[in-house]
Amino acid sequence: MTPYHEVSNIRIGDNTLLLIIDGTEYEFAFAGISKRLSNAPRLEREKFELSPSGYGIHWPLLDEDISIDGLLGIKHELPSKLAA
Repeated sequence: MTPYHEVSNIRIGDNTLLLIIDGTEYEFAFAGISKRLSNAPRLEREKFELSPSGYGIHWPLLDEDISIDGLLGIKHELPSKLAA
């Protein structure tokens, strides 16, 4: 399977998510990406799984999912047949 994104070095800061996506390092404030992650204890934030395809990150203890495209602000539009 070809990865959707190359995601590596995922780290949890006090109030931030730090990671490398496609060779570029990013830092995202939890408050800006997820109320559930922002309010969660650090121990629950630190238990996460990266999807094998590089599509997103899942926090099983919080039942929270964040897509990598969403973090990067990439929006997808439905094909015109499906949008109608």
